[in-house]
Amino acid sequence: MSRAALLVLADGRFPAGGHAHSGGAEAAVKAGRVTGAASLEDFCRGRLHTAGRVAAALAAAAVLGVDPRALDEAAEARTPSPALRGAARKLGRQLMRAARAAWPSGELDALAREFPKGAHQPVVLGIVAREAGLGPVDAAYCAVYESVSGPASATVRLLSLDPFEATAVLARLAPEMDLVVDGAVEAARRAADEGVDALPAGSSPLLEIGAEVHASWAVRLFAS
Repeated sequence: MSRAALLVLADGRFPAGGHAHSGGAEAAVKAGRVTGAASLEDFCRGRLHTAGRVAAALAAAAVLGVDPRALDEAAEARTPSPALRGAARKLGRQLMRAARAAWPSGELDALAREFPKGAHQPVVLGIVAREAGLGPVDAAYCAVYESVSGPASATVRLLSLDPFEATAVLARLAPEMDLVVDGAVEAARRAADEGVDALPAGSSPLLEIGAEVHASWAVRLFAS
């Protein structure tokens, strides 16, 4: 296992397209739900325990060899918003392009052929993590960190929030990230034995509604 590969995969400079997405933060800022560091922390905590937990479990399950088609269907069923489904597949497609350059493999080539329009990003993330020599815990950590670091970075742009304050939010959430990863990996191990119904399905209605509203805007800084 190459733990350094995790740093490459989780690096914000890895060209997987995440910089163009706010994780729902742009809609939350406009709606007045995120106005500063304190409300950003609340927003990220909610996202971590819902969308982040689901993504982490999907990614970990993919590392463990659960069927990618079944995982993609599970991700689709857990994403009611068409806008978020489209964003997840677009991110999955971009991640696949970057990963095939970084870690060329027959499995990634086969996945790209099976999902020409992109699989859901957490499913791709898990398979990429495995091809990079990483384990389910590593993939889960990458997923949960993405779930909160994206909104935090976006809010720095959207509100001119002090980047030190945004980073402090992530640091305060670190113990909760550990707990979410533990639960997600446990669920992924159950899914490997029992099927994808064992995966979490945490609901985040405001993220779903916000995504649909955001998709209708004529002018926006972020794609989602």
